[in-house]
Amino acid sequence: MRGQLEDLNRKLQELDLEQSLAFVLETIVGKKVFSTSFGIEDQVLTHFLQKYANTITVFTLDTGRQFDETYEVFHKTQKKYPALTIETYTPEEKEIKKYINEYGINGFYDSIENRKACCAIRKVAPLSRALQGADLWITGLRSEQSANRENMVFLEWDEVNQLVKFNPLLAYSLPEIEALVTSFNIPISNLYKKGFLSIGCAPCTRALLPGENFRAGRWWWENGKKECGLHIHSDKNN
Repeated sequence: MRGQLEDLNRKLQELDLEQSLAFVLETIVGKKVFSTSFGIEDQVLTHFLQKYANTITVFTLDTGRQFDETYEVFHKTQKKYPALTIETYTPEEKEIKKYINEYGINGFYDSIENRKACCAIRKVAPLSRALQGADLWITGLRSEQSANRENMVFLEWDEVNQLVKFNPLLAYSLPEIEALVTSFNIPISNLYKKGFLSIGCAPCTRALLPGENFRAGRWWWENGKKECGLHIHSDKNN
């Protein structure tokens, strides 16, 4: 697999966004899925993937702790792109109740371990269900979003989920993403204009302060790497 992905990645470096989407969707066989959290990057991809509505499955994870603005942009997206059906995956209610009984409703503030346990229930487990049977997973990840993502490539083997992950926006800068939003009148969350460049669950996300990096507003009370477990980078492309 390593050699095949390396060859494809070399070709992708020469293609623009529309060309890369067409190339990968035609080249990679099997079930193809796109995950959206309705952030600005995912909204751009939604716009360009709408014509592949019969080719891909689109899904989102509703953690149960989302901002109202996230549901609003979800609704706007459905209205603007009616050809796309967006499937919703939610956490298991019994697991949520178990967590609350053990740690409290907002126990994720108490320790990194508690927070990761919450993410595992509300995000990682539903994602695992959403990716079952998939061969290609399209994401809105960009390399400049965090140091953890700087070494990612367009196509990589996801060892955890046993599929190929495709990051078509990897080399895009934020101004380039914003320009696409303006050009195509793509709906985005009202929170974005208030400094929420990375939007997750409401209790775990705040607006960025001047000079802060993209991920600083997520789990702001923690130090170190700020990932929830959805995107575990691996160099094992074989």
